[in-house]
Amino acid sequence: MAVQPEGTPCWADAMFTDIEGAKSFYGHVLGWTFGEATTEFGNYTEAYSDGKAVAAIVPPMPGQEGGTQSAWCLYLASPDVTATAGRIRENGGALLMEPMRIGDLGSMLLARDPGGVTFGVWQAGRHEGFDKTGEPGSYCWAEVFTREPQMADAFFPAVFPYTTKRMEDDQIDFKLFDLGEDTVMGRMAMKDADFPPQIPPYINIYFGVDDCDAAVRRATERGGTLRFGPMDSPFGRFAALTDQQQAAFTVIDMSTTKGEVPKMS
Repeated sequence: MAVQPEGTPCWADAMFTDIEGAKSFYGHVLGWTFGEATTEFGNYTEAYSDGKAVAAIVPPMPGQEGGTQSAWCLYLASPDVTATAGRIRENGGALLMEPMRIGDLGSMLLARDPGGVTFGVWQAGRHEGFDKTGEPGSYCWAEVFTREPQMADAFFPAVFPYTTKRMEDDQIDFKLFDLGEDTVMGRMAMKDADFPPQIPPYINIYFGVDDCDAAVRRATERGGTLRFGPMDSPFGRFAALTDQQQAAFTVIDMSTTKGEVPKMS
């Protein structure tokens, strides 16, 4: 897959204390297989679907074992992570990890928007990102879940070349981030009634499955928890879950759609 335009979701990884448990869980739920741990890069381990790289898992760094909550991290493409880091700072974001070169694979940073949403930035080298997307077993979609929607709406289009449009629905506060003609990510306002205070803002990553209900059953069989759904939508049947190590993610069967696509403005 070619290097993606700036701001495109291009990779996802997660840190797990129990790496073997994560392999067992996602292997069972999403059908992933796993490569050999790369000791040179902290035992970083890629996950594959049909032999194509779709994500990665990694253990905590020494000293972090007891204080790191497992969570999925979405990386957005950049042609220059140093320039992106500057825009992150200029627009009120914080750098959690300064730009860093990862051998000949590429360069990365970790950041947090002004509302507390953590994300990564990836400048591709030999590793260009997802080998496949939009299919069962792979990344399909992502949404910024935030309690500070106005901050997110100002920050992300200032850092990346996004334009925005709003869903015409009085029940939810939802926007889309576009790159030219392509919609690449959503933004959802977290309502207190639906999200208890202990749930931090985050980017919700959707992974494709052949059958949403069957994927939910597989997840709960391995210690996962169903948080929402399964629910039909014009974009697919989906369900929000946490794995057995409390990392949140969503599964979606994009072949099973129902209802009209909402109007945007």
